[in-house]
Amino acid sequence: MNKSKSYELVLTALFTAIIIVMAFTPLGYIPLVVINATIIHIPVILGAIFCGPKKGAFLGFVFGLTSFIKNTIMPTSMSAFVFSPILASSFVGPSGIVKSTIICFVPRILVGIVPYFVYKGIVKLVSGEREKAGKVVCNLVISALLLVAVHAFIGKGIEMKNANTIGWIVGAVVAVIFFVVAQVGIKAKEGAFLGYLYAGVSGALVNTLLVMPMIYIFYKEDYAKALKVSANAVTGVILGVISFNGIIEAVVAAILVAAIGMVLRKISRR
Repeated sequence: MNKSKSYELVLTALFTAIIIVMAFTPLGYIPLVVINATIIHIPVILGAIFCGPKKGAFLGFVFGLTSFIKNTIMPTSMSAFVFSPILASSFVGPSGIVKSTIICFVPRILVGIVPYFVYKGIVKLVSGEREKAGKVVCNLVISALLLVAVHAFIGKGIEMKNANTIGWIVGAVVAVIFFVVAQVGIKAKEGAFLGYLYAGVSGALVNTLLVMPMIYIFYKEDYAKALKVSANAVTGVILGVISFNGIIEAVVAAILVAAIGMVLRKISRR
């Protein structure tokens, strides 16, 4: 076994242990005043980038397995059946086994696959013949995401007069500052950093954009009962989670994956 394979196996084992620890302790969440941002998918995303999509898929499976176990043994809400085939079978019948298995595992496995290809694609985009244009486009997209995230954080999460307007203003300032700093500070040929940013964003959004719509498709009525809201209100709940939690968690994932990724990149080069 060569050093590269050994390194990947060690990283995979390390990320597996981290996922398990994070899943069953408060370490899997970052308190952000208005929400607790989930970060359990971070080691899955990093595993996909540094160990490849196959091992990334395995880490995603571990992520899904911990979610299944935790929601079955230690359910924290009435909607825990969504991620537990066992609870779903008793709550909605045999069909719940298949539905909850899909929701629990498929998005998480894809979290370990999609970021790898996003990372490779971004690195190629900003390192090719059109590296300058690619860099501008990438920085614009991240800046737009920051704008929306800051607006959501302030406009919807903090009670204050004119919070919505203040959210857009602060978001715009943050977005502009990031764009300028990124354009000046990130060299086009150092595409790894932008690759890590986008891998983090894609991994977080894959999880959110698959899990929440699946809940709506498979469990609209049952989810409404669990939340004690009308079935018509479920759409608003789903969109609220995507636009608020989903965007903020995507930004957090981008920051953490980029920061940790650059460190791991230096270590792997030695």
